[in-house]
Amino acid sequence: MRHNVTLAITLGLAFATSLSISPPVIAPAAAQSSGINNLLAGASDNALDKLAEPGAFFADKAIRILLPGPLEKASSLLKFTSKSGLSKDLTKSMNDAASLAAKEAKPIFREAIDGLSVTDSLGIAGQKNGATNYLRESSGDSLREKIRPLVVKAMGDVGAFDQLGKLSSAGPVAKLGISNDNLSDHVTEKTMDGIFKYMADEESKVRKNPLKSLGGLLSKKK
Repeated sequence: MRHNVTLAITLGLAFATSLSISPPVIAPAAAQSSGINNLLAGASDNALDKLAEPGAFFADKAIRILLPGPLEKASSLLKFTSKSGLSKDLTKSMNDAASLAAKEAKPIFREAIDGLSVTDSLGIAGQKNGATNYLRESSGDSLREKIRPLVVKAMGDVGAFDQLGKLSSAGPVAKLGISNDNLSDHVTEKTMDGIFKYMADEESKVRKNPLKSLGGLLSKKK
């Protein structure tokens, strides 16, 4: 409990210090709420910067995007045919598309975070990954709707839809009726999972050493 209060106070100090205002004149709830918004902004920026690196999604097995279950199973039947490489190509392209979407997603996440109204600062401070979870629970659906067009464009740019078309012409896969829309929904959902996982990791760094992380958050605002 003591560590949770320290974190909440630190978040409040982050807001007060960033405005060059003495902390005591700031209402604790408002200060903590704004501090949490600052925390989320830093966490999302850092997470998206890492995921925007070429190959980031594919390189991390914890967030690597695989083919949807039925498609993965049917594709395994092509292992010893001339189309054996298509599923691997499509998997790589889906992950490349996720990284491209992450590269363009920062303004979308910042807008959601700026509009976030935090009503339970101490409760969030007391939960593991509380701030990240709060953002996902309160804004996850709207974020997904805004991220999906980025994913769709990226999927087209990297050739994923063309690869799906070639893969779908194969006997076992053709029967599944996997469409571009189906695949886009799948990649969007997994992209969101990866982004929020990395955000939670960034939040965890602050929780382990809030005072040290405070300096980093404030230096970015200068």
